[in-house]
Amino acid sequence: MIQKAVEHLKSVDSVLEWHMEKIGPVSVKARRVAVFQSLARAIIYQQLNSKAADTILSRFKALFGDGYFPSAERVLAVHPEQLRSAGLSRPKANYIRGIAERAASGSLPTLKECDKLTDAEIVQRLTEMKGVGRWTAEMFLIFNLGRLDVLPVHDLGVRRGFQIAYGKRKMPEPEQLERFGEKWRPYRTVAARYLWRSVDSL
Repeated sequence: MIQKAVEHLKSVDSVLEWHMEKIGPVSVKARRVAVFQSLARAIIYQQLNSKAADTILSRFKALFGDGYFPSAERVLAVHPEQLRSAGLSRPKANYIRGIAERAASGSLPTLKECDKLTDAEIVQRLTEMKGVGRWTAEMFLIFNLGRLDVLPVHDLGVRRGFQIAYGKRKMPEPEQLERFGEKWRPYRTVAARYLWRSVDSL
């Protein structure tokens, strides 16, 4: 599937093709971890650089003593202030608890249920929860489910990667990137992966 995606993208976009040749293969392997874990992790990473988010994630897991990502039930068993001691803001701690409550009550979709839903249906279901916006839902689709046609046009890394790859003076607006990315269908996720790598290759 990834080879088919690469061939398609190269056939429709010569600029992207040049960068793909320069960067080499990218992985689109899905994590396939529990939905609660994936969403909670994404919330921790919201609006933070990777280094800061990695530190908070490590502290968050350390609260539970065994080094593993905690279950929803274990998160609900600790006081919100304990979550904040890991470096989470008060809103993020509340968002994670809210998702944990849904998971514990069985109202959070499972991975198997997600597999039967379209990208748009999953985004709609997830963004009904506080703290889960479109970006978080798209990260879930890309990294946890491995969906191949997701273009997170509001992601600063993707926009910056486009600016670099296409030699633009400024980052594209989300609407501009959305229109441009139509040519990459049905493999927009793979294009996004290469745009992220364009930033990393600086």
